[in-house]
Amino acid sequence: MNYLDIINHYPDFPKEGVDFIDILPFLHNKEAFSQLVADINAHTHCPNVATVEARGFLFASPLLTHSSLVQNVIPIRKKGKLPYGEGDLHDVQIQKEYGSDHVFYRLSDIAAGVPEGDTFNITFFDDVLATGGTAIGIAQALNREVINVNGKDYKVKVKEFLFLVEFPDLYDHNVLNAIAPVHSFVQINGD
Repeated sequence: MNYLDIINHYPDFPKEGVDFIDILPFLHNKEAFSQLVADINAHTHCPNVATVEARGFLFASPLLTHSSLVQNVIPIRKKGKLPYGEGDLHDVQIQKEYGSDHVFYRLSDIAAGVPEGDTFNITFFDDVLATGGTAIGIAQALNREVINVNGKDYKVKVKEFLFLVEFPDLYDHNVLNAIAPVHSFVQINGD
């Protein structure tokens, strides 16, 4: 299935110079949605999946019922969207193609997952890889975490990046690949 035929482009949205990639047409096509979830599952090698709101949730969450491996989805959300206890919420500043922003995750959402040995291994999934700022910022923050579960400390490691759409001309491959391998299902070149 050619996923490029399913997505829509909206030039100059949300601001001039940004090519907005609309992946919501997958929600209008049961066959395409099912195939995409199966493909994401086939490329996910960790029991924990971190994903950014809101579109990432739509495609990562079905792994909980379609994957024998995935046991936990870690939501990464915008300010004010995650209730939290003291010391649980972590703020990550990210650079997006149209400016800086902040996203948040909870340590308790990581701790709810499944460690492998002494590490919570994570697949990072997002819908679009443009400049890489979101993925880099979140992965670097997660990789610094130590999660205590029942008195035992566990490291956190982003082991792979998965993206539905990638703009390979817009980001520094060396920076992202130094953190973890990158896989995308659709590549859109700038020419």
